[in-house]
Amino acid sequence: MPDERSIPQLVDHLFRRESGRMVAALTRSFGTGHLQLAEEVVQDALLQALRRWPFHGVPDNPVAWLYRVARNLALDRLRRHTLIRGKEDAVRESLSLAASASRAGAPPDARLDGEITDDQLRLIFLCCHPSISRDARIALTLKTVMGLSVGEIAGAFLSKDTAISQRITRAQRLIRKRKFPFEVPPPDELPARLDAVLEVLYLAFNEGYSAFEGEQLVRVDLCAEALRLTTCLAGSPPTDRPVVHALASLMRFQMSRLPARVDSSGELVRLADQDRSLWDPAHLRAGFGHLDLAARGSEQSVYHLQAIIAAHHASATGTETTDWATVVGYFDQLLEMHPSPIVALNRAVAVAHLHGPSAGLEAIEDIRDHPAVADYYLLPATRGELLSRLDRPFQAAEAFQEALEGRCSAPVRRFLERRLAKAKERAVAISH
Repeated sequence: MPDERSIPQLVDHLFRRESGRMVAALTRSFGTGHLQLAEEVVQDALLQALRRWPFHGVPDNPVAWLYRVARNLALDRLRRHTLIRGKEDAVRESLSLAASASRAGAPPDARLDGEITDDQLRLIFLCCHPSISRDARIALTLKTVMGLSVGEIAGAFLSKDTAISQRITRAQRLIRKRKFPFEVPPPDELPARLDAVLEVLYLAFNEGYSAFEGEQLVRVDLCAEALRLTTCLAGSPPTDRPVVHALASLMRFQMSRLPARVDSSGELVRLADQDRSLWDPAHLRAGFGHLDLAARGSEQSVYHLQAIIAAHHASATGTETTDWATVVGYFDQLLEMHPSPIVALNRAVAVAHLHGPSAGLEAIEDIRDHPAVADYYLLPATRGELLSRLDRPFQAAEAFQEALEGRCSAPVRRFLERRLAKAKERAVAISH
């Protein structure tokens, strides 16, 4: 039984892990026109847990308790809404929904019976309907299914909170108006819809791997959930496609590093400093297995190239034995396929390993003024590292200070503060 002080942490954990499943189950019960209602009652149920559990204790099955409270809240609001509007048919429909929802019980566990049956995956396909704009459907899915906050999504998009909120609201309004079906799309529509789904899962995993805000650098629960849903797609015949296995491979390789990505105090450990003996061998094996399956056919996606780059890191004993020339070559292909300042920044890091920090700085200059990375902490932080390697501490300190002005998690902020202090210390030594 958790004590009173740990209940907020428990509720936050349940929100991250279970809110998407509960929203999906409620949407199945009440229909896609009530998606926003499902989100609201799940959040209200979690607030009730925060108020009640410290005094009445945590129930034996907290997930079932949350689902039951959320379901009852939804039913109460539906009844009240229909009664206020005076529609007898709607009232009878609401009562029918009450009976079916009561029989439904707690949200079912994910199943893999040769087809996609997981409610969350159906919900993802709903949120990724082609009638919804790309940016709006990604933002909606990250919030509704994966439980990310508006601020976290804004960080993933390198956008403003208000812009993300507006996109989500527009998407919710369209789903409520059009009442899109809660189902896996037919085969002729699946490829286009699948691309949007994979992009959402990719962004969700990245947010878990390196959170843009909060006290933790890594959110393992979010990474694991994105991987679970991707693996579910890879294991189902309609979506068992090379591009899905490519993304699953990339996620597996990245998951393997998590035990070494932070130290015992939760502080950031750079790739060059990681103890690779801590990398999870089971995830590594699975990563190479998915990569083999991704090689079927002639398709090559951004996920293929990123997975191959990750495989090169996984095959090396350290940064000094990494085949950086090959890695830079794959980044060149990736940049050609997907021109992005983030890809260009990662390529610059690889160039610095291959040709030295001056070459890396020169590569970064091409993207310094790109509006998409105007507030992205990693660009000036990377410049700071390269300038430090060139023993230019005054400029390095300026770069680290600029990085600290961007949005980042607490462990990253502490790491940057340590790097800033070291650069200033070196600057003082040179001055004397």
